[in-house]
Amino acid sequence: MSSGSCSPVHMMESGYVSGSGSESSLPEIYFTKPHLAFLNRQLQLLEPQDILRWCITSLPGLFQTTAFGLTGLVTLDMLSKMKIPRPQLVDMIFLDTLHHFPETLSLVERIRSRYPHVSLHVYKPEGVETAEEFARKHGEKLWETNDELYDWIAKVEPAQRAYRELQVAAVLTGRRRSQGGKRGDLDIIEVDEAGLIKVNPLANWSFQQVQDYVKEHNVPYNELLDRNYKSVGDWHSTKPIKAGEDERAGRWQGQQKTECGIHNPRSKFAQYLREQEAKKQEEALHRALGDLEVAA
Repeated sequence: MSSGSCSPVHMMESGYVSGSGSESSLPEIYFTKPHLAFLNRQLQLLEPQDILRWCITSLPGLFQTTAFGLTGLVTLDMLSKMKIPRPQLVDMIFLDTLHHFPETLSLVERIRSRYPHVSLHVYKPEGVETAEEFARKHGEKLWETNDELYDWIAKVEPAQRAYRELQVAAVLTGRRRSQGGKRGDLDIIEVDEAGLIKVNPLANWSFQQVQDYVKEHNVPYNELLDRNYKSVGDWHSTKPIKAGEDERAGRWQGQQKTECGIHNPRSKFAQYLREQEAKKQEEALHRALGDLEVAA
């Protein structure tokens, strides 16, 4: 009498593959464009909590990326109130650029205390542990002398390292349409060039809705928000805003920039790194030719 399970051979012959099978014939998670458009139409109609439930049951390798902004804190609190089995708990990834406000780092500790069940993975720029070490290795005020390189070293490379080491397939972000700029036409689900799935569960919410939730549920938040900061990043690129200004008007003031590196296309940084490498090789060649002329 045979058991009810199918061998890999039988599954292959039938044209079906079980998720529990040993064969690696199932593709990595992906969406076709029509499927992605369909999901965005459907999820657009749901409340954030329902979007989060869909993510937990549908997306393996799901993490939350956060700089502990207000929207990300709401997402964290919503997740904490769901009855999620431990294996499905959503871990958090925090990119410590070494240039966060002291208030942000203080908030991190309050979050650890308030939500002890959540695992927080902290990633720093490679090879350094402090702002002083960062300056010694990369130069003083790199964000002023080479902004793109700063974004790569402090944010993009650590994020890519986190995704690789933690086997991240999908992330929850705190982006919303009402934040303006490039976020004005944000979808609920996006897929970047490398296939990383980005979900924006509160894309439809306004800042007021986020703030109301924080007050109603007594969610810990960055005290800088009480000093007219609405969007908080690194101390050197964040300012308080005036009444009536866009929510993210205090970020990168005076620059043609609305996003930090982790939400820009990866190809942009790949091209930038190629140009940097070509520049180094050209400079090395010039030095070598100069040495030959001197020797001659």
